[in-house]
Amino acid sequence: MNTAETLAPHKRERRKQDRPGELLEAALDLFVEKGYAATRVEEVAARAGVSKGTLFLYFPSKEDLFKAVVRASVVEPVTQGAAEVANFQGTCGELLEWMMLQWWYRYGDTKASGISKLVMSEASNFPELAQFYRTEVIEPGHALVRNVLQKGIDQAEFRPVNVELALHSVMTPLLFLVMWKHSMGPCCPSHEQIDPQAFISQHAQLLTRGLAPY
Repeated sequence: MNTAETLAPHKRERRKQDRPGELLEAALDLFVEKGYAATRVEEVAARAGVSKGTLFLYFPSKEDLFKAVVRASVVEPVTQGAAEVANFQGTCGELLEWMMLQWWYRYGDTKASGISKLVMSEASNFPELAQFYRTEVIEPGHALVRNVLQKGIDQAEFRPVNVELALHSVMTPLLFLVMWKHSMGPCCPSHEQIDPQAFISQHAQLLTRGLAPY
């Protein structure tokens, strides 16, 4: 048996192991480019270089494929961040700024951030997917921020406020950034572009000063 024949089975096995990741990457590209409704599984399969039948071996439906994309590209970074939040050394104000910046580095500044625009624009047409996104992404993320705000209040670092309203004050500018990135941002001249890191840091500092005890 020659070398090529010896290596061929290993190449085939490696290729098979890589397929789920390649399909998720292709699906993420198309979901962000075209939206959920307009993306066809045939297109995903073709971009990944496999047949539609092969795609269905890994993901039985487009809905399953979308959920897998969200779990890999959105849920995983949130889960990783949660573990790091628990070990953070610093004030609640510093932690809040760190969390907001990490959200941008790990999600907002990636291709996956286009999922936010997709969900916001198509939620009413696909309520089950919207509920999935709420359960898997929004609620765990909100819980992290809510806990930091409440901890700051409990430790008298922050004044007593309505935590739910403060939570939205933290998250809304971040959502604005990704919506801007995937809509008007690419159309604006350079002098009108927003520096995400500078914007987030300034907003976090405004928040913590506003939350400071009287």
